[in-house]
Amino acid sequence: MSQALAPPSPGALRACMSRFATGVTVVTYAGEDGFRGATMNSFTSVSADPALVLVSVARRARCHDQLIDSPFCVNILGAEQEPLARLFAGAQGAAEPRWATGARVPRLMNPLAWVECEPWRAYDGGDHTLVVGRVTDLGHRDGDALTYAWSRFGTAAESTDGIEHLI
Repeated sequence: MSQALAPPSPGALRACMSRFATGVTVVTYAGEDGFRGATMNSFTSVSADPALVLVSVARRARCHDQLIDSPFCVNILGAEQEPLARLFAGAQGAAEPRWATGARVPRLMNPLAWVECEPWRAYDGGDHTLVVGRVTDLGHRDGDALTYAWSRFGTAAESTDGIEHLI
């Protein structure tokens, strides 16, 4: 007879997952009263054909309902953009962000990379919703990436060794 194990506490799961280094994004969208965004680090590519990406959005987040039904942009932040990550995570006193002009979806000025999306599907993920977006446009620049691990921001240096030989 097998014995059922108790699930880990939310705090234990967060502590464990904090050891996983991730990139940092700000997901932007058009709110009812202007451009809005939220810092998120749960982001991944899902498919190349069709081009799909996924963001995990907390159900309690103010942006939750709009991101399920509205076009959005995933702004992948460069190492020098930590203040933007803090601003869109709710830090007080930060300067207003600069927005790219001519973008179809609200986009931050000069992110390391950006991915514009139309909502494609949304899936139940417990206390989060897994929002899959169909990529409609994208771009990138050179530079170091902003990272997050151990509940701290860090940097991943731009590699001079491409991955072309691995593909």
